[in-house]
Formats: sequence, structure tokens, C-alpha cells
Amino acid sequence: MADRRPAILLVDDDADFMDLLQEVLEARGYTVARASCPAEALEVLGKETPDLIVTDLMMSSLDSGFVLAGKLREDPRLAGIPIVVATAVARKLGVSFAPDKAGDLEAMKADAYFEKPLDFDAFFAKVSELLSRKRER
Repeated sequence: MADRRPAILLVDDDADFMDLLQEVLEARGYTVARASCPAEALEVLGKETPDLIVTDLMMSSLDSGFVLAGKLREDPRLAGIPIVVATAVARKLGVSFAPDKAGDLEAMKADAYFEKPLDFDAFFAKVSELLSRKRER
């Protein structure tokens, strides 16, 4: 019996970024679902449970990704899903939310943080690590 392909939910209002990331993820053997905002992501999550979520920060508001992550961590069904933040906030606004001290990722309710454009080697290493950790639980 073949193993199920890991499923990843992309949440971002930048369709071009999602197109690129979806193409690269699928080429690496992942299945991909998409949502263009937190509300749409919650609709998707009502129907399916991905193995990992990649979310932008700035969508309908500057902190949309943080708000979404907080809601996911409060839901017992979704709380264990690894969350990766991928954002261009530093490039666009000159404000960095990059975690620089212990506890920052936990405060963000995220498992990893990346600035756009993504360093794909580092991104995929972290995705693989997070998915492996999730399987071990």
C-alpha cells in the first residue's frame, strides 16, 4: 500500500506566490490546498485536515497570519498542525517580525518563520523536519 502524500494548506492573498509554491510543493510530492484569506482557510479546515499550513502574515490586516495561527492553536482538532509563516512584511514595510529570541515562535503560535522570497533549501528542510516530527507524535 502506498503512503499518503503529505497535504499542505497555503494561505496567502498573493496568487502568484501561491502558484509558484504550489508548483514546487507538488513537484516534491505534496498535495496542496489553497486559501486566499484566513476565513477561507477556516472553511477549508472545516472539510479537511492538512499535515502542515503555510500562511502569510499580511492579508486582510497586518497580523492576519498571527490571528489565524492563534485560532488554530485554540482548536483541539487543529492545534497539532505545524504552522509555517512566510511573509514579505519586512521587505514591504521595513518591519521585521522575525523571531530573534527564545519564545518568539511560540508567541507567534508558529513553528517556523521565513521571509519572502523564500530560501527554498531552508524552507523545504524545515517542512520536512516539521512533518517528520508530526509523524513521530
